[in-house]
Amino acid sequence: MSMNLVTLLYLLASICFIQALKGLSSPKSARRGNLFGMAGMLIAALTTVALIYELRRMAGGGVSGISLIAIGLVVGGTIGAVIARRVEMTKMPELVAAMHSLIGLAAVCIAIAAVSEPSAFGIAPPGDFALPLGNRLELFIGTFVGAITFSGSVIAFGKLSGKYKFRLFQGAPVVYPGQHLINLMLALAMVGFGLIFFLSQSWLPFLLMTAIAFALGVLIIIPIGGADMPVVVSMLNSYSGWAAAGIGFSLNNPMLIIAGSLVGSSGAILSYIMCRAMNRSFFNVLLGGFGATATAGAKGQQEQRPVKSGSPDDAAFLMSNAESVVIVPGYGLAVARAQHALKELTEKLTEHGINVRYAIHPVAGRMPGHMNVLLAEAEVPYDQVFEMEDINGEFGQTDVVLVLGANDVVNPAAKNDPGSPIAGMPILEAYKAKTVIVNKRSMAAGYAGLDNELFYMDKTMMVFGDAKKVVEEMVKAIE
Repeated sequence: MSMNLVTLLYLLASICFIQALKGLSSPKSARRGNLFGMAGMLIAALTTVALIYELRRMAGGGVSGISLIAIGLVVGGTIGAVIARRVEMTKMPELVAAMHSLIGLAAVCIAIAAVSEPSAFGIAPPGDFALPLGNRLELFIGTFVGAITFSGSVIAFGKLSGKYKFRLFQGAPVVYPGQHLINLMLALAMVGFGLIFFLSQSWLPFLLMTAIAFALGVLIIIPIGGADMPVVVSMLNSYSGWAAAGIGFSLNNPMLIIAGSLVGSSGAILSYIMCRAMNRSFFNVLLGGFGATATAGAKGQQEQRPVKSGSPDDAAFLMSNAESVVIVPGYGLAVARAQHALKELTEKLTEHGINVRYAIHPVAGRMPGHMNVLLAEAEVPYDQVFEMEDINGEFGQTDVVLVLGANDVVNPAAKNDPGSPIAGMPILEAYKAKTVIVNKRSMAAGYAGLDNELFYMDKTMMVFGDAKKVVEEMVKAIE
C-alpha cells in the first residue's frame, strides 16, 4: 500500500468524521451522522492495519503482530456490539463515561510502550532508546491527559450509575478543607515530574507523573455534584480526544491526530454550551468545581408541605379540554421507558385538535441530548420538538404543561431565589403556563437535591406513579 493511498484513505475517513459531527448537530440528521462516523472509523482502522502489515512486510517481519491486532479488533468489536445491544437507554450516560475511561487508559498504555521501546513505533532507530525532545513532550502531555481522563471517567461512571455505596461514587460533592490547594500542588508536582522526564527521559519521574495524574483525575471529579454530571460527561469526552491527539503526534499518525482533535474540540464546545445552560463557570468545571457551591446532597431535607394531587384520569381531562399542551420530558421518563406511550398520548391529543409540543432543556437527563435520543427512538416527529430558547416564550400562552420526571430544569428557584445553588440557571419556564401537571414517583428532590416551588403552586397538580403506567392510563382515559 503506497503512502499516497494511505493519505487519501485517511483524508476520506477525516471527511466522514466531519460529516458525522455535522449530522449529530441535529436530531433529524443524527442517524446519518452516526453512519458517517462508523464508516470513517472502519476506513481508518482497516487502513492502519493494512499500513502496519505493509511496513512489517517491507521490514521482513512476520504476520504474528497483525494476527494479534486482528484478534483484538474481533474481540473488542464483539464485546462492544454485545454491550450496545444490551444497554438500556437509561444506562447510556454511564456507558459513555466508561468508554471515555478506556480511551484514556489506552493513551497511557501506548505512551508507556513508546517510552519503553521507541524504535518499535518508529520514533527512534532500531536499538536506540533515546526519544527526541518533541516526542517526550507529546508523550508527557498525552500521558497525563489520558490518566486524568481514565480515573475521572471511572468516578463519573460511579456517580452516574448510583449503584455503589462507596462515598466517592455518590452524587453529592465530596469536599474537604484545602481541597483546591491540594489539587494545585498535585498539578504542579505532575508538571514538574513531566518536565524532568522531558529533560532526562528517566522512568521514575515519568511513572510519578502518571501516578499523580491518576490521583488528580479522581480529585477533580469528586467535588462536582450530580447536577453537573452532563457537563462532566462532555468534558471527559473532550479530554479523551486530546489524549488521543497527543498520542497521535508521538506515533506520527495523522488520522489519530485529526480524530482526536475533532473529538477534543467538539467536546470542549459542547461543555461550554452545557455550562451556559446550567449557569456554571466553564473553568470551574474544568478545574474540578473550583469556587462552586455544592448543588447536591440535600435530598431528604425538604420541608413537608401540602400539594394538590390528582389521578391520571384528572390529568387526561385537563389535557383533552386544552387547546395547547407542552410536554417537558425528564429523567423519570427515561427510567420508566415511557417514550412510546408518550408518543401514543401525543397522537390521541393531536387527533382531538390539540396543539402538542415537546420542550427540551439542554441538560435534561444525565447527558447532553438524552431526551432527544429517547424521543427519536419513539419516532416522535421532529417538528414537535423544541429547544428551550425556542419555546420558553410560549409557556405564558400554553393551557397545560405536562412535566414527566423533570425537576431541576423546571425549578422556579433558578429565576426567583438569588440564594439558590441553581440561581441564574436557564430553565424551562413551565410555571408560567395556565395549568401544570407534574408526574413523579414521589416528592423526592431531583439530582441537584433541591426542593421545587413549582410543585406547591395552586396551578399545579401532582400525579404520582411510574411514568409509563401513568401515561398509559391517560391514553385510556382520552380514548
